[in-house]
Amino acid sequence: MTDALKRLSDEGVAIWLDDLSRKRITSGNLAELMDQQHVVGVTTNPTIFQKAISEGDGYDTQLTDLAARKVTVEEAIRMITTADVRDAADILRPVFDATDGRDGRVSIEVDPRLAHDTRATVAEAKQLAWLVDRPNTLIKIPATEAGIPAIAETIGLGISVNVTLIFSLERYRKVMDAFLTGLEKARERGLDLSKIHSVASFFVSRVDTEIDKRIDALGTDEAKALRGKAAIANARLAYQAYEEVFATDRWAALEREGANKQRPLWASTGVKDKAYKATMYVDELVAPNTVNTMPEATLFATEEKGEIRGNAVAGTYEQARADLDAVEALGIPYDEVVRLLEDEGVDKFEGSWNDLLKSTEAELQRLAPSEG
Repeated sequence: MTDALKRLSDEGVAIWLDDLSRKRITSGNLAELMDQQHVVGVTTNPTIFQKAISEGDGYDTQLTDLAARKVTVEEAIRMITTADVRDAADILRPVFDATDGRDGRVSIEVDPRLAHDTRATVAEAKQLAWLVDRPNTLIKIPATEAGIPAIAETIGLGISVNVTLIFSLERYRKVMDAFLTGLEKARERGLDLSKIHSVASFFVSRVDTEIDKRIDALGTDEAKALRGKAAIANARLAYQAYEEVFATDRWAALEREGANKQRPLWASTGVKDKAYKATMYVDELVAPNTVNTMPEATLFATEEKGEIRGNAVAGTYEQARADLDAVEALGIPYDEVVRLLEDEGVDKFEGSWNDLLKSTEAELQRLAPSEG
C-alpha cells in the first residue's frame, strides 16, 4: 500500500471500485482491495454485469438452478445481479457501520430500458431495494428528464439513491433539487432522514472524449490548446454548484433534522486518451466530501502514480468557467454535447442490458435439464 490512496482518502475522497463480479467476491479480492487499497464502496452498471456474467463459469451453479426452475431471463438476471450486490454489501458492511452509513455501499442500477418512464423507475427501485434487502445498497437512477421526479419520489420513500449519467451543470442542479424535494417528502412521511444517503454521479472522461474529437476536427492551435480541459472544468463547476446548494437555508432546515448531504461522485474517471496521464481525473478532482469511483486499472495507477496535492478544486472556478467559455467560442456547443452524451449513455447501458439478456438466455438453454 502506497501513500497516494491513503492521501486521497485523507483529503475526504471516498474510493469506490467501479466493478463487481462473483469471482471478485468469492476469491477474496474485494476484501483485499478494501484492506490494501482503501476501497470503501462498489458501483455496478449493466455493462459491468454483462461482462462479468459472460466471462468464465462463476455463475453456472446458480444458472443451472434457475434453468431447472424455468424462470424467465429477466428474473434470472435479477436473481444473479442482486445476489452479487447482496454478497458485496455483506463484505462492505463493516465500513458501512464504521462510517454511520456514509460508505460501505454497493450500487445497483434500475433496468435502463425504463430510463424514460418515471413510474416504472420508482417501482423498479422499490423492487431492487426489497430484493437486495441490505441497508448499505444504493439504487442507481439515471438523471434523465423522467428520472428527476423518480429520484425525488424514491428518496421520499426512504430509499438511498445513486443518481447516474449526469453530464450537464443544469441537470446536476435539478438532481440536487430532486434530492432535497425527496428529503422533504420523507420528512412529511415521518421517516428518519439520517438513514437516507445519496450520491450524484457526474461523468467526467466522456466529456473530454466528445469535445476533444470536435477540437481535433477543427485542428487549429487555438483549439488544440483546449484539449483535455473541458471535463475537469465541467466537474469543478459542478462542485461549485454543490457548495452553493448545500449552503442554502432550504438545506440547513433538513440538516438540522439529521439529513446527509448528497455527495458529488466522479464517475467515468478512467482515461480514454492515452496522451493523458492515467490518473488525471483523480489528481485534478480532489475535494472534500466527494467520491471517486474507479475502474481497477485507474485504482492501481493512482496507487503507483497518483499525485495527490490537497484540494485541487478550491479556487479553480474562474478558470474552469473560462475554459468552458473558450470551448463554446470555438463553435462547440456545450448544451448539444451534454445532451448527446446523456442519450449515448442511456443507449449504451440499454445495449449492454440487451446483450446481457441474450447471453443469459443462451446460458439458461445450455444448462437446462434434459427432458425425460
